[in-house]
Amino acid sequence: MQPRMSMVTLGVSDLARSIAFYGQGLGFPRMESPPEVAFFTLNGTWLGLFGRESLADDAQVPSGGSGFPGFSISHNVPSVAEVDAVFGQALAAGATPTKHPQTVFWGGYCGYFKDPDGFLWEIAHNPMVWVGPEDSQ
Repeated sequence: MQPRMSMVTLGVSDLARSIAFYGQGLGFPRMESPPEVAFFTLNGTWLGLFGRESLADDAQVPSGGSGFPGFSISHNVPSVAEVDAVFGQALAAGATPTKHPQTVFWGGYCGYFKDPDGFLWEIAHNPMVWVGPEDSQ
């Protein structure tokens, strides 16, 4: 198997609210899709939004559960200033801050927010290594 992440799909409680958050709020470009799902193109991957119950049913697992999901989604940017700008844009779109951007123990700069369904996003600048598309550094 070749290591690759093609898409991250989030099971959301209110599809319209999440479409507005990611599309209008964060400016993610939306693709044409059936009404029960939404896809956004990102650099090198896609973000999918699907109703939480429907996604759990599709995977044949229970939809219940809350609290820390055991993962975060990271968006790396090329500068400290861009961390602050993206973080501010997320808050203006309705995100809930969990850790405001700050210098961190590993030498980078990052902050965390929750989207409308509580999914954690890290906005980070890593001055030691670039984690992103080759043409964006």
